[in-house]
Amino acid sequence: MTILQLKYIIAIDEECSMRKAADRLYVSQPGLSSAVRDLENELGIQIFERVHNGVVTTAAGASFIAYARSAVEQFEKVEDKYLNSKNDKPTFSVSMQHYTIAVNAFIDTIKEIEHPEYQFSIRETQTSEVIEDVKTLKSEVGVIALSDFNKNTFKKIFADASLEFTELFTRNTYLYLSKHHPLADREIISLKELEDYPCMVFDQGDNTSFYYREEALATYDYKKVISTNERATSIELMLGLNGYAVGAAMLGDSLNTSEIKAIKLEEEENLTFGYITRKGAELSEMAQAFVEKLKVHS
Repeated sequence: MTILQLKYIIAIDEECSMRKAADRLYVSQPGLSSAVRDLENELGIQIFERVHNGVVTTAAGASFIAYARSAVEQFEKVEDKYLNSKNDKPTFSVSMQHYTIAVNAFIDTIKEIEHPEYQFSIRETQTSEVIEDVKTLKSEVGVIALSDFNKNTFKKIFADASLEFTELFTRNTYLYLSKHHPLADREIISLKELEDYPCMVFDQGDNTSFYYREEALATYDYKKVISTNERATSIELMLGLNGYAVGAAMLGDSLNTSEIKAIKLEEEENLTFGYITRKGAELSEMAQAFVEKLKVHS
């Protein structure tokens, strides 16, 4: 199996046609077909099914192509970094759960970059994808919070994925709610008192297990729950529905958080904030700078 073969099948999948893929790749159609047959024989699966007007990717083929895309992306990153002498732009990517601490650290890191060109990325996403991004080198650093409930489970998940978790700090539980919420004047609130209001949680996709929840008190029996996939939507729902979220009193100054306040929650569970990296990996200069900024914001 070669990178070139992987690039071939990705192009065929995108074009749904051997002829169009061959034209795009500047290779002969018979040569392309031969390369695909060789790969299918080596893998023992049928990647494409030939139809009258082109090709259709099989279920087995689609699964394999997903891995192929990841492999090609990583190869191209290595190729770009080490083989393309004309490109000396610094690169860095980080994945994170929905916490402003990582965004603020990312901003501060970029502000100190003096290079005229760079290529950075930040991904705010689900817990499992933060782990997968770092595992597959899509991101160099992943910012994540562990609760008392899931800490031991995730330490095993990290170990199995050859990842290391570095702890930064621990915070106790607070509520986020609108400054105009009927209970906003309280100094401390219990979850029992909030039963009539919807609780905002971040959607974790196919990982419905409580262990993947990034909020504390994940196993509490909330009567009303609304799942969202971004902070801005969650805040708008809190303002519009008198909803609330369980957090760690780290709102930051972005979005419309000026209308949100943090109040101590009677029920307690610690959230431990930190970051994950590949085990034994030497962090780049950018990653080291980002980690230092995370420590400052803690």
